[in-house]
Amino acid sequence: MGSQTAKIYRDLLKAVKKHIVNGNSNGKEHTKPHFLDFVSSEFHKNPNLADTAALQQKLKLARDYTIMLNSVHHHKELLFSYNIAVDRSDEVRRTLGKSAASVGLRLPEVYQP
Repeated sequence: MGSQTAKIYRDLLKAVKKHIVNGNSNGKEHTKPHFLDFVSSEFHKNPNLADTAALQQKLKLARDYTIMLNSVHHHKELLFSYNIAVDRSDEVRRTLGKSAASVGLRLPEVYQP
């Protein structure tokens, strides 16, 4: 049970860091750290929960939330790639930033296409 709980906790923290905390921060670190604090506090609140049904329910909730975060992010990326009524300027800026970073350059702070 402990290794399963640790895996769910790690997966949830990774999803929160990737999609919420640093999701659209444009290079700024930890713009919304209260989400990480909440997840950590919930997992550390009841480390020795005796009620196995409540523990399983909390683990299922954490697993489902991880899947939801990853799915919403994937859905958003699909919408960007198919250009369905979304603003592509952020995607273009992100793509140009990755291209520039791959050769050791940085984009200027104000980018005008």
